[in-house]
Amino acid sequence: MVKTIELQDFLQEKEANVNVLSVNQLTIGYTNQVSGAFIEAVKQISLDIQKGEFVTIVGLSGCGKSSFLNAVAGLIPTTSGEIKVNGKKVQKPAPDRAVVFQKASLLPWRNTLQNIIYGLEIIGVSKKEAVKRAEKYIEMTKLTGFEQYYPSALSGGMQQRVNLARALVCEPEILLLDEPFAALDAITREEMQNELLQLWELTQKTVMMVTHQIDEAVLLSDRVIVFSARPAKILADIRINLARPRTPDVKNNPLFDSYMNTIWSLIHKSSHKEVRLEYEI
Repeated sequence: MVKTIELQDFLQEKEANVNVLSVNQLTIGYTNQVSGAFIEAVKQISLDIQKGEFVTIVGLSGCGKSSFLNAVAGLIPTTSGEIKVNGKKVQKPAPDRAVVFQKASLLPWRNTLQNIIYGLEIIGVSKKEAVKRAEKYIEMTKLTGFEQYYPSALSGGMQQRVNLARALVCEPEILLLDEPFAALDAITREEMQNELLQLWELTQKTVMMVTHQIDEAVLLSDRVIVFSARPAKILADIRINLARPRTPDVKNNPLFDSYMNTIWSLIHKSSHKEVRLEYEI
């Protein structure tokens, strides 16, 4: 029996296969200010991320994960190779990419609502329109009722919710997360992971995240990219075949442990790995 594909399904499938981010042979290096030696942080990395994918990069501390993310954000120069977002070469920061860092870095003199709409004000959106757009993400990030609170009155988790809402309200093509929950305590971190899962389900944003937490990477991601020791190369591109929508209960799935063990083994041995491996569990 031949399966009939409706036009809407075909268009959705075609859209899902579009590469939002394309990185080709990217190398990032810098000069050590003390010794004067040139150090390669990232070496000839190629990576594609499709529309709506949640991709996480893991690896040893100092291996070049954050350098790679900052290059995609347009925050640091690259040595060679190229980065494209929707076919357009990345040369500097732009509204099509929003970054959420470890620290919320909220403006202390602005309340929650004012912090969220700050980016929109910078690009010239009227205050009335900015507030209207912010209402959607205030509800999504469970900040309703806290619009007038200043950062000093918010917990670390609440501040990071404001940080996420501030990034999402600009409606970027790619959301870049650099260890977004690293500064939080263990319980709050788990709560924020679950809230990020729900946010992703609601927005279907293309996400690239950097983390040291392997369980966080497996829980949240469609793919986990394992970086080698510096200079970073891709050791593995692991597709996480766990059903969505996901809940914390997925951690009880034996397959979850299998992914964890595979990734941990790769990171543990990464200083000895010289070739790229492809894994599909």
